[in-house]
Amino acid sequence: MKEETTKRAEASERKSASTTGLPIEAVVGPDDLSGWDPERDLGYPGQFPFTRGVYPTMYRGRLWTMRQYAGFGSAVESNRRYRYLLEQGQTGLSVAFDLPTQIGMDSDHPLALGEVGKVGVAIDSLEDMQTLFDGIPLERISTSMTINSTAAILLALYVAVARQQGASLARLSGTVQNDILKEYIARGTYIYPLRPAMRIVTDILGWCRRELPNWNAISVSGYHIREAGSTDVQEVAFTLANGIAYVEAAVSAGLQVDEFAPQISFFFNSHNEFLMQIAKFRAARRLWARTMRHRFSARDPRSMMLRFHVQTAGSSLTAQQPENNLVRVALQCLAAVLGGCQSLHANGLDEALALPTERAALLALRTQQIIAQETGVANTMDPVAGSYAIEKLTNEIESAAQAYISKIDALGGMLRAIETGYVQMEIQKAAYEYQQAVERGEQVVVGVNRFQAEEEQPIPTLRIDPEIERSQVARLNALRARRDAAKSRAALEEVERRARGTENLMPAILAAVEAYATVGEISDALRRAFGEYHESVVI
Repeated sequence: MKEETTKRAEASERKSASTTGLPIEAVVGPDDLSGWDPERDLGYPGQFPFTRGVYPTMYRGRLWTMRQYAGFGSAVESNRRYRYLLEQGQTGLSVAFDLPTQIGMDSDHPLALGEVGKVGVAIDSLEDMQTLFDGIPLERISTSMTINSTAAILLALYVAVARQQGASLARLSGTVQNDILKEYIARGTYIYPLRPAMRIVTDILGWCRRELPNWNAISVSGYHIREAGSTDVQEVAFTLANGIAYVEAAVSAGLQVDEFAPQISFFFNSHNEFLMQIAKFRAARRLWARTMRHRFSARDPRSMMLRFHVQTAGSSLTAQQPENNLVRVALQCLAAVLGGCQSLHANGLDEALALPTERAALLALRTQQIIAQETGVANTMDPVAGSYAIEKLTNEIESAAQAYISKIDALGGMLRAIETGYVQMEIQKAAYEYQQAVERGEQVVVGVNRFQAEEEQPIPTLRIDPEIERSQVARLNALRARRDAAKSRAALEEVERRARGTENLMPAILAAVEAYATVGEISDALRRAFGEYHESVVI
């Protein structure tokens, strides 16, 4: 019977394309799950291997955290947006920083010209961070910060503000991305050479274990790997391979797996292929659980739980017919929820054109709220479990991702795979093949290569006032003029001294930010000790 149905499907006109490299079968049945053991491979939510979710009650106990990634202009404008979104029912903050902040340059640096406040909020000092969170009780709100090369500095700034608010550090919850490896792979906002950069990551892990027990000290990010053009399988494989490298580095630094692993979180992309996304999240969760148990001998179940944030796919949004992006984002959000995410960001419909307007951000938040409150999908834990198609895809993604991880192991590990350009080249090939498929019309993008509109209707977009940059530089100069210069200088010297040794950097960085040393000044102190990374050309 299956053979007859399959033949009819294969003879039909419509052909299916996949961006994963995995074949798409028209019909999937029990025979396609030979060797699949529901007890071993599926289990129940909250139980190893966590295929069905990391918590026993999942959304029946607590909905995912609704975060809208936001930040633009100065701290004043961003604070206003945060407070607005919280008033509209957002349940967690997610901070976007501008490019100079991401690469450790103050707003008055010559290379920062024209970039201040453009893709995120400009943060130069503790004064800016105080303004950013003015009126927001950090002890009662979960905050995620998408920051990597300067993660230690921005985390220290956040902690300094919490201290000023009188908050208990033990009660702070949130995430600092702190995933430097994917910067060399996919984004490019690195500063230091690979190995000193890894030292900063492990210093943050060790310090958070002692000082911020409820904080995610790292968010291993597949999102940017997928945005760079990887397949879904590569996203899982390279993200988990990065996670393995961080665990190995922390163990080498003297930390015990079950002491720090519960503070590792993950960050994935939800793209367009609906069933594939659901299966991707389930496969990643199972593969990480097995890796932590069998490779690193973790014993604490929390060490094996892949807790993850999802952002809908920015690269899937189109400038053509931007209203279509509302539909794309809604489906991507639904896939993330059915895949069991712990927090979620929905992109704005206008993000192919500019940072989201207030209205676009509100519609994105309402998308999550409708899924949570009106669809009923949150009432059953892992409602897709047992679907032949879902389980087969989950198995295939896990197997293909494990094959990549084994290849990376054979190359000498993830650091070596990055240094040789292997990972970057694999992503580049996948991105090229996808673009070719789009240009040939094999991969349909509605409104772009099919169903185009004769006349596009413009929509409102956010514009950043150039005066924001001038005002930010003026505030920075005023801060430098009134701070205790000797105290700041001494704190910076201590940061550099520690960087040249082996002591944990975080206490010195925290002291420096509290002495009103700037992000650029602290980054420069580390540059003097570590040097800077220069990328090799991958051909």
